[in-house]
Amino acid sequence: MHKALITFSLLLLQYFSYSQTRAVTDKGEEVILNNDGTWKYANITPSYNTRLDTPVMKKSTDATFLVKGQTVKYGVYIDPKKWTFKSEKQEGSSQEYTFSLKNEDAYAMVISERMELTQELVKSAAVENAKSVAPDVHITREETRKVNNQIVWLMEMQGTIQGVPFVYIGYYYVGKVGTIQFITYTTQSLLKQYKAEMETLLNGLVLLD
Repeated sequence: MHKALITFSLLLLQYFSYSQTRAVTDKGEEVILNNDGTWKYANITPSYNTRLDTPVMKKSTDATFLVKGQTVKYGVYIDPKKWTFKSEKQEGSSQEYTFSLKNEDAYAMVISERMELTQELVKSAAVENAKSVAPDVHITREETRKVNNQIVWLMEMQGTIQGVPFVYIGYYYVGKVGTIQFITYTTQSLLKQYKAEMETLLNGLVLLD
């Protein structure tokens, strides 16, 4: 089942074959110049649009066990009575952990990269890679959230894999520490049953010093 999940590694290689140059404007602002003529401010991350009504989420008081990232300085607080986890770190792979709701059919995974990407690149890569296993995949929900004092982007996608309708709900963080994709998933028929548990797990995401 995990082979059908979203991964960015191959698609990202083609994006980072382009060089970037840093420069300073006449106002003293540092920018990054791409060789395709585009540019962005170097000191403004992440590239999410926040609003006054941005939902604020905090980890559950029952989430007492901290699973620490191995590549990027992040952690996931889980309720050890409900969730199990397994390290999936292998050479050449950006997937670090998988999670399972005990004796149930809800799962999660974490993919982390040291590279600081953009929201647009993450979204495009996520959708395109999902389509490789679920051609009918489509985005059903997007919003910005503030989770444990960090701005993240939530994206929900649905698609069919080998005849089974799946739903993915994930948090995506882009910042100076790198890129974090924390994705929960289950079948569409079980979403109502597991949605609360999935989002509670997602709300355990934290950045570490």
